[in-house]
Amino acid sequence: MEVLGRLLGLLALLLVGTGLRFSGVLDAGRTQRLNALAYYVALPALVFVSTYDRAVGELLTADLFVGVLAVVFTTAGIAWLVHRRQDRRGRQSVAIIQSYHSNLGYLGLPLVAATFDARVTAIASVVLGVASLTQVPLTIVVLSAINEADGSVARELGRLARNPVLVTLVGGLTVGSLGLSVPGPVTAGLDVLGALALPIALLCVGASLQIDRPTVDIGASGAVVATKIAVMPVLAWAAFSLLGVDAATFTAAIVMLGTPTAVSTYVFANELGGDEEFASLNVFLTTLVSVGTLFVLIRAVG
Repeated sequence: MEVLGRLLGLLALLLVGTGLRFSGVLDAGRTQRLNALAYYVALPALVFVSTYDRAVGELLTADLFVGVLAVVFTTAGIAWLVHRRQDRRGRQSVAIIQSYHSNLGYLGLPLVAATFDARVTAIASVVLGVASLTQVPLTIVVLSAINEADGSVARELGRLARNPVLVTLVGGLTVGSLGLSVPGPVTAGLDVLGALALPIALLCVGASLQIDRPTVDIGASGAVVATKIAVMPVLAWAAFSLLGVDAATFTAAIVMLGTPTAVSTYVFANELGGDEEFASLNVFLTTLVSVGTLFVLIRAVG
């Protein structure tokens, strides 16, 4: 019941963020500042305190790397098979990318940190890094190819290289691998900031959700929800079971890859010729449904 209560609390925060946007309290400017606080401060703090005392070899294994890539690309292939007959390119491209592109930073990692121990959180930080470096370029390629848009993978990789969460991940793993010491007051302060990551990120996600769209393609949206929320975690479960990883790696991977569609897919769709209304609806639906599925996953791996 504790896990269910926590997930219902997450849903409540999401809805509060949405309500604050509709009421005008979280307007575009305030949402942007709140997002900056999560992106540049709270999430990097959470990643650093999770990894600074652990060597990279302890967290990043060949099995973890292979497993994450296998799940992402297999899910993308299944999504292409499911949506290949969609006659609207903008909708087809969005349906494919939203079936595998997970909300790892703003929901996955903070949720793992709030639910599991420090080792699982540290491995989840590495899953975030590996999956982000995979799913972002893949999303650019899919949208650009299907919509014949001008998307630069090199430019997006440059943005990833400057991503404060990934930069902090590299920094934390470097400190841990070299055995460097970090003053106690610094880690204590970062712990406090990291604890703010989940509530701030959820308010940001809630404020970004767009649910006031008049048209709904039940078949296409249902297929996206089913693939992202059901098929992808099942594939993750099978892949990491076959790889025989330890319990902490298994837990981190399953929960992270079982998260809903990332809000950033709406941004990518808007920039690269995708159907942004369809993208916005799917972000909302996968996030809503994931409250139930994440409860099942967390209970199963726990």
